[in-house]
Amino acid sequence: MRTLMKMNARDNVAVALRPLNGGEPLEAEGLKLETLREVPQGHKIATAPIARGEVVMKYGAPIGYAVEDIAAGEWVHLHNIRTTLAGEEEYEYVPDMHPVLYPSRGLTFDGYRRGSGKVGIRNDLFLVPTVGCVNGIAEQIVAEFKLLHPDLGAFDNVTVLKHPYGCSQLGDDHRMTRDILLDAVQHPNAGGVLVFGLGCENNIVAEFREKLGRFDESRVKFLVAQEVGDEVEAGMQLLEELYEASLGDKREPVPLSELNVGLKCGGSDGFSGITANPLLGAFSDFLIGQGGSTILTEVPEMFGAEKVLMARAQNEEVFRDIVWLINDFKQYFLSHGESVYENPSPGNKAGGISTLEDKSLGCTQKAGTSAVVDVLKYGEKLRRKGLSLLQAPGNDLVASSALAAADCQIVLFTTGRGTPFGSFVPTVKIATNNELFAKKGHWMDFNAGPLLERPMEEVLEDFVSYLIEVASGRPTRNEQNQVRELAIFKTGVTL
Repeated sequence: MRTLMKMNARDNVAVALRPLNGGEPLEAEGLKLETLREVPQGHKIATAPIARGEVVMKYGAPIGYAVEDIAAGEWVHLHNIRTTLAGEEEYEYVPDMHPVLYPSRGLTFDGYRRGSGKVGIRNDLFLVPTVGCVNGIAEQIVAEFKLLHPDLGAFDNVTVLKHPYGCSQLGDDHRMTRDILLDAVQHPNAGGVLVFGLGCENNIVAEFREKLGRFDESRVKFLVAQEVGDEVEAGMQLLEELYEASLGDKREPVPLSELNVGLKCGGSDGFSGITANPLLGAFSDFLIGQGGSTILTEVPEMFGAEKVLMARAQNEEVFRDIVWLINDFKQYFLSHGESVYENPSPGNKAGGISTLEDKSLGCTQKAGTSAVVDVLKYGEKLRRKGLSLLQAPGNDLVASSALAAADCQIVLFTTGRGTPFGSFVPTVKIATNNELFAKKGHWMDFNAGPLLERPMEEVLEDFVSYLIEVASGRPTRNEQNQVRELAIFKTGVTL
């Protein structure tokens, strides 16, 4: 097995691909070193002397500066490196496009064509509470429905999109709750939807219905608990109508260009930026080459790598939108008196990530090399084919829910530490290393660890084949484990 990986010829650190002992002679990547102390797997080692105050380079870009002299062979981490980031920056549009082009191969998956023209990869039944007060009753209705229809008929999953909101909210919080729930009702993976309200909440069902605009009344039903005698019986009757309406639903071959994929990472480690995230980047470029779409979010984890994305803006308008996206999120932090760069997490640090630049440059590997064609505000749906950026925080479930709400039929989630969660669309967990995949196979869907030994093109082919199977109905681990959740961003006052 390889011992070290240097990400770019300009770098003065390399990543340890296995635990290194102190005093161990190394010869790899054209380097000859001797370790000065133990270096954990996934962590960085200096490949040349780095003077105090000198920039530390990884991915061909600065990830911080040395706070003391660092000798070649020394472990580089929290004890001897600090972030270079501070405050807001001025940005200039300097295009730098180097796209990797994948020609169209005419690939298809088996999906559901909806009357709206959209395509789903699941035929799911959603119960969408307009307010958290009815979450428990919604679960009672689902339990009764499953007793009556244990095989679910034409439906793949039944999910209550539980949340604690919909009342006692003002301004942006109220709007964001409403918009995300509207997005879920209109999601192409939904073959049937029951919108369920209490009757006295801010998120009034009648107003919510009006905001939906045109919809298929045979596939979207409404229930207000305070307006009926037995709300469980009334809910069961409406679910029965949705069940009957779905019985004729069938999968059919659909071009891969109809696939919208969310890109997300969490519980990252030192391997995230060298295995799983580059795999998602290659897949993003591949899918865009087939005419499909991908969305990158986690704005706080773009800080330190934002100029890379700005240089890939399709035009100056998109560049200005990216600048707004970055500065708006920085202002969000500052408005709460918080440091803009309070990142990475304890788990990230334990896995070998030292600074926010280190994390962000690894994180944005998921976006591949394609041009950025659009910037979406939180709650907005996908508008253009290609790579878009989405306004949302780094929080795993909030960001994944935002990606799903934007009409991603599937979310790809890389992790080096492991996580069992899933959003309300299939959420594919990609392990960054072999050890995690072996230990948590009941959470993980795909292993990117072999990239340390196999060429990207080979692993990418396996990944594409696997994802076509998922899009055609193969259940993901979160679906098998019945873990499907929703989380909504909150920024303001609760009454």
